[in-house]
Amino acid sequence: MDPAIRLLQDLVAIDSVNPSLVPGAAGERQIARFIADEMRAAGLDVEMEDAAADRPNVVGILEGRTPGRTLMFCGHTDTVGVAGMARPFSPETRDGRLFGRGAQDMKGGLAAMLAAVRFVAGHGGPASGRILVAAVADEEHGSAGAEALVKHWTADAAVVTEPTDLAIGIGHKGFDWIELETLGRAAHGSRPQEGEDAILRLGRVLSALETLDRALQARAPHPLVGAASLHASVVSGGREWSSYPDRAVLQMERRTLPGEPASAALDEARAIVAQLRAADPSFRGSARHVFGRPAYEIAPAHDLPQRLGAAIGRAGGAVRVAGASFWTDAAILAAAGIPAVLFGPGGAGLHSIEEWVTVADVLLCRDALVELARTYG
Repeated sequence: MDPAIRLLQDLVAIDSVNPSLVPGAAGERQIARFIADEMRAAGLDVEMEDAAADRPNVVGILEGRTPGRTLMFCGHTDTVGVAGMARPFSPETRDGRLFGRGAQDMKGGLAAMLAAVRFVAGHGGPASGRILVAAVADEEHGSAGAEALVKHWTADAAVVTEPTDLAIGIGHKGFDWIELETLGRAAHGSRPQEGEDAILRLGRVLSALETLDRALQARAPHPLVGAASLHASVVSGGREWSSYPDRAVLQMERRTLPGEPASAALDEARAIVAQLRAADPSFRGSARHVFGRPAYEIAPAHDLPQRLGAAIGRAGGAVRVAGASFWTDAAILAAAGIPAVLFGPGGAGLHSIEEWVTVADVLLCRDALVELARTYG
């Protein structure tokens, strides 16, 4: 078995479910220690830094033979939960696919980048510059790991090894979480003249959001990442069967595009509330921004995707450029002045009960990263 695939099996076998998503879950401590040991065995200088309480990042440095630029390989160590999965941490290979939680998202990419830097280290290191390998926590929730990373480390360029089916990812969507609240008046269910139903009023908001979503998806799509969209995520309200609800809350997500204003999602939500209030002065509602991350895009002519494309070609792969529908830590790196692209193996089952990564893709990803690391500095 190729050492990169053996490493991938070891990574998948470690429970690293994000505790911010699943209270009480294992988190990243065990996998971080494993990766730190792997880096040290490859000859890297290693530091572990907590991004949050007991949730460490691991950073390894491989110095080149002469001074030069720094190339970062970055991947996240956490996964989503495993509800409904029979054997999430028992990696199994069938028909060229390796199954298990995190196999595609994104332990396949982690294995490829760790195996790549180990190969380069074993062949004298990069000719110039240095390789910085970052395994970060919490990408699946708030990206505390990437936020902590850029406070202490920088690079001239970064490859984030998220799953891209071996395409060079030069853009991805962002997201915003918006909370909308409608107010009513509590009353006995038999006294409609005294009550105001906050849930029915929230229904007006939902109807307006559905119309907005259709309009967003009818617009000309972004050439890399497609159309913007929104969806209702969580609805809550009411107290009991025979009472008018005095409050209802909707938590919604808006997926954003490169080039859209940072305030687009909140502006749209507030406009809906204002329109409903204008149509019915008794309507009481509000919208607030809870959390968000920006979309990201890098020019295809930038030096980084050009160099990565050449490296993929030398490794025997087909050079393709694409965008990602999901958000990644690349946006945080770029905001800190580190140009970034996405590049990782293909597979299927992101966040589903059957997740797998293509074994051959992991190996080609590793080989392309070796080629890039050898020549970037």
